[in-house]
Amino acid sequence: MKKFILPLMAIFMLGVSTNALGQSSSSTGDSFSSLIQSGPGDATKLINAYANPLFKGFGSGWNSGWNNTAKTKKFLHFELRISATAAQAPTSDKSFDVSQLGLANIKPADPSQTLSPTIVGDKTQGPLLNVYDNNGKQITQFNMPKGVLPAIPSPQVQLTLGLVKNTDVTVRYVPQISFGNSGSVNMFGFGLKHDIIQDFATKKRPIPFDLAIAFGYNSLTTNIGLTVNPDAGAIPANNQQSTDFSNQKITAKFNSFMVQAIISKKLLFFTPFLSVGYNTASNTITTVGNYPITTGVNGSGNPTYTTFTNPVNIQSTPLSGFRTDAGFQLNLLILRIYASYGLTASYKSANVGIGLGF
Repeated sequence: MKKFILPLMAIFMLGVSTNALGQSSSSTGDSFSSLIQSGPGDATKLINAYANPLFKGFGSGWNSGWNNTAKTKKFLHFELRISATAAQAPTSDKSFDVSQLGLANIKPADPSQTLSPTIVGDKTQGPLLNVYDNNGKQITQFNMPKGVLPAIPSPQVQLTLGLVKNTDVTVRYVPQISFGNSGSVNMFGFGLKHDIIQDFATKKRPIPFDLAIAFGYNSLTTNIGLTVNPDAGAIPANNQQSTDFSNQKITAKFNSFMVQAIISKKLLFFTPFLSVGYNTASNTITTVGNYPITTGVNGSGNPTYTTFTNPVNIQSTPLSGFRTDAGFQLNLLILRIYASYGLTASYKSANVGIGLGF
């Protein structure tokens, strides 16, 4: 399991090395190969249930921090900011019932122990699960992993430039970060904001507040290497099974979109704001390559494996709904300080940042 979790965490931390991640989550549970022992269908369900709060929190985080004021910049004025968001999952997303997933080849060893922590759940060992072959014979067992993260982090680096007619354009960009032989990750985002209320203001009749419409879009892609070998002592089920496991990796793409209406009022160097809007987040995650999965035992008592190609495929829209944000911006000459609090789909998020601009 940790061989799947570690690359996921590398995706979201954006810059933390995979070695450091391995040290921070070495107790998350059995190996990825053990988790997918039941085959692609059950593995996909278990991984999605365990990691779904991570996907939601990540979407909530990336949709935060786009704007801390409705006021737009003057033509060609700019602002560069770095901020970070921590999203907190609700209690309902901190555990799940493995018996409710419709698993085909997995059953709890103890029928009374079916609740398992998600990645943001308690740091206690998950239930012991028995894995069966297609004939109903138990072939192995493993424990679901512990919770790992108290909150879901997501960083933002963005540049905003003032255009004509009360309009801003914002670009988010993280260049490709390489994890050596482990893989790479990169991100791009684009946003627009228009202060619609100032379209009606004149020098004789100024409007003392700002009201804007804004949207933002993020796209993150990654490739993370994996190493999943046959279980100890396992041999191919037949001569048709591939024994080349050198091409294993995770490919993933995460998209998020947000549209919001923002109202703010500048009070000297302090600008509070409030926004309401709608946001979504979607993800596609695939394990690419050949994976040896123990599926039976031969007549001599040796475990046998079947090679599955691209066994885990997750496509979902974990986040979709209305969100609200409130916060402020401090303007101290060319220095900017930002903070905001957001709520979407019961996920609470806090964003803080610092920037330079004029």
